[in-house]
Amino acid sequence: MGAIADFIGGPQVVIAIVKVVVAFVALLLATLMTVWFERKVIADMQARIGPNRWGPFGLLQALADGMKLFFKEQVRPRYADRWTYGLAPVMAAVPSFLAFAVIPFGDHVTVAGERVDFIVSDLNIGLLFFLAAGSIGVYGVVLAGWASGSKYPLLGGIRSTAQLISYEIALGLALVPIVLVTNSLSTVEIVAAQAGSVGNVDLFDGTFLQRPSELFEVIPNWYIWSQWPAFLLFMIAGIAETNRAPFDLPEAETELIAGFHTEYSGIRFALFFLGEYIHVVVISAMAVTLFFGGWNGPIVDGFLPWLWPVLWFLVKTIAFVYLFIWLRATLPRLRYDRLMWLGWKRLIPAALLWIMVTAVVNVDPEGADEQMLRNIRLGVFGALFLLVLFVVAKGDPRLKQIVTPERPRSRRTPKRRVKSGSA
Repeated sequence: MGAIADFIGGPQVVIAIVKVVVAFVALLLATLMTVWFERKVIADMQARIGPNRWGPFGLLQALADGMKLFFKEQVRPRYADRWTYGLAPVMAAVPSFLAFAVIPFGDHVTVAGERVDFIVSDLNIGLLFFLAAGSIGVYGVVLAGWASGSKYPLLGGIRSTAQLISYEIALGLALVPIVLVTNSLSTVEIVAAQAGSVGNVDLFDGTFLQRPSELFEVIPNWYIWSQWPAFLLFMIAGIAETNRAPFDLPEAETELIAGFHTEYSGIRFALFFLGEYIHVVVISAMAVTLFFGGWNGPIVDGFLPWLWPVLWFLVKTIAFVYLFIWLRATLPRLRYDRLMWLGWKRLIPAALLWIMVTAVVNVDPEGADEQMLRNIRLGVFGALFLLVLFVVAKGDPRLKQIVTPERPRSRRTPKRRVKSGSA
């Protein structure tokens, strides 16, 4: 075995190859389980049974559907661009695999004296690589709409271009506060910065909140507590990036038949959905990594210490996948003008504002008391939280008047009179 490793290029090359293969197989299995999980959860919400034919509890239904699509006849429209039409599904699926490469899903394990980190590639610019991989995915959707030679896929591709570019900006801006707090673009270092608990907080010393403040000793030091506005921006933009409801305008079946993939069938059609569901898993995993401590969690000493971080990471990621499914079963599709309004007039200005707040609050002057600065940050974030609760509780004033009053008729335009009489 050592001779084979030396021939290939050393044990590190073998470890890298094994990581790639394991991640690829794991994402394929995650896609099958996510499809089954989505169908089961939505069926339960709608008082239905869901898949129950193939395998125990219908677990093999997604596998059966994939095999059916694999052997299905490939149909290409007459006026489609041959090479671009075939390349588009691959460009939609491959970037989702690449984006997962920089997500740490566990700590590490030692095998034959070699340290194996549970991440495919620990890049020092991991967040930039994640954004770049997501940006490449839009080309698959756009090229699929253009190369199909049909008007409905073209409209879906145009919609996708505007939507993904708009929300890609908000998604990137939502990551800037995390970079400012950790001073790093590495996802491994971001997870390491969230280890442990919040610790002692003396902001409430001498008040009736002193005893409840002791709970901070056991509360995990996750960025969700201090960066919850960035988390909300990231999740909204991430849902739009995956073309999931209520942001599934590029494939709106009520308007565009099926959008950009209308003219696709067989395995090419399956590749689009493979990329979509893997992207859902990747966005969920990245949300866990950035805001919920990644693989950090309680560990039972002496019993498989490398397994517990993986289990905690899986549990957190499954919770976010459930959130994606819950939103799809609950929220109706947005109008396209409201979609653009939300992205350009709400998410992007809010992200820029939060970047400025984070940059100002996290300034560390020389000689300043660290505990005092920490209390100031907690006070600022708490005040912002109360302000947002007040705005949300106040509601939209446009909704107070449910029925729009009828406009008074102008005197210059008299009413039309219908002549009565027999035909």
